[in-house]
Amino acid sequence: MDQKVSALLNEQINKELYSAYLYLDMANFYDAKGLDGFANWYEIQAKEEQDHAMLMYRYLHNNGENVTLEAIAKPDKEFETLMDPLTAAYAHEQYVTSLINAIYAAAQEAHDYRTVQFLDWFVKEQGEEEKNSSDMITKMELFGSDAKALYMLNSELAGRVYSAPSLQL
Repeated sequence: MDQKVSALLNEQINKELYSAYLYLDMANFYDAKGLDGFANWYEIQAKEEQDHAMLMYRYLHNNGENVTLEAIAKPDKEFETLMDPLTAAYAHEQYVTSLINAIYAAAQEAHDYRTVQFLDWFVKEQGEEEKNSSDMITKMELFGSDAKALYMLNSELAGRVYSAPSLQL
């Protein structure tokens, strides 16, 4: 494997684990506000990010590459309104998409087609993540100012269940 691609995947493991921390911080915020459905949504997001890190971890090991685990940064976002975590999550997903795209480009440049194929799943996943984040903002804009509608939205989000990714390594 190209060493630049390996290094970028190693860095991405850390970024995915940071994402999990960030989403747990968002879950904390919503739990403190009494919005257990929103908290559930972000707890599941955190599990997904941990899974993404582990998929990359396993992929590197399966390809004879070393994994170097670095310290995970503390989330640095301050949330005041119910909308703040939603907009932060959307911006964060756009950032993660840019990181995945950079790894993809490096793998293509190195003619590392196995890694390109591996990353195809992440490219698709990031499209879903951005859409989900955008949809959450839209729903909050539509319903967040009405207590009954917010209750229903919270109930909807409480129904989300975790499902592990189906990516084959």
